[in-house]
Parts: sequence; structure tokens; C-alpha cells
Amino acid sequence: MPLGLAHGKVVLADSDPEWAALYQAEAARLLPAIGPLIVDIQHYGGTSIPGIKAKPIIDIVVGLQRFDDGLLLVEPLAALGYDYVGVDIVPNDHLFGKGVVRTHLLHAVEHDGHHWQRSLRFRDRLRADPALAADYERLKVELAARYPNSRAEYTAAKAAFIDPIADG
Repeated sequence: MPLGLAHGKVVLADSDPEWAALYQAEAARLLPAIGPLIVDIQHYGGTSIPGIKAKPIIDIVVGLQRFDDGLLLVEPLAALGYDYVGVDIVPNDHLFGKGVVRTHLLHAVEHDGHHWQRSLRFRDRLRADPALAADYERLKVELAARYPNSRAEYTAAKAAFIDPIADG
């Protein structure tokens, strides 16, 4: 399956070893434009967990010195094809999407803040525990079948699984 999903749709693709390279390529495009404005950049989300099905969208989290600095990213990211979605979907998370059919989502959060820590903790725990990653994949497959036209409901339904791992 090629990279990208239409707005709101939930379709999972088989794990693709190219996802890591696609993240690296995008990070290489981003760093000259926003590198001075950020503390760190990481690949996270389903495509960052080897071996599990995921929505074919590369999730990127950038750490900001101060959350309010996220507005400084709007112009340089627009030049790279990213739309500023705002902070309404996830509080304390400046969200940017690339493409009408979304191929990349960039989350700008406070470096080492709550969202930063929980996003990377969840990713790292799944990377370290193949059985846990397999449990997560099974849940994602079930929820994608239940909510194929509502990414919001799909995401909300994963919270009971994600929260104890990400916050623990």
C-alpha cells in the first residue's frame, strides 16, 4: 500500500521496512527548515514499530523549547507542504499534516513535556516487547474494521490500551 490516507479514513497497511527510511528522508527535509526552532525530532506512531500493521502515515514528533514556539513552525512547514491543523484536536500539540491525502503528520510539543514523554515511552515499550506490540496490532485491526470511516473514534478506542503503557 502506498503512503497516505484520505482524511478521517482508517486503513491499516502491513509493516513496511521502508517506513523508517521514509521518516529519515522527511527528517532530512525538515531539519534545514525547522532545526533551529526545535530541540529534537523523532519518528513515532505505528509506522515506527517494526513488524506491526499501521496506518500508512509517517508520524513525526518535534520537541520545542516552549510550546508557544509551535507557531514559529507554521511558515517554514508550509513551504514544505504542511498545513497547520492547530491545537484543537490534541491540546498542547501543534498538529501539521502533509498532503490532502495525508502522508505525514507532524506533532510539535514541548520537549520532555507530558506529550513528548508519553509518545516516546509508548513507542519504546512496544519496540522492546514483541508480544505487547502484537497485542496492540490485534487491537488496531479490530478497531480499524469497526471504525473505517472515523479516525477520531478509532484513536479514542485505543486509549484504554495506550494510556497505561504510555503513562506508566
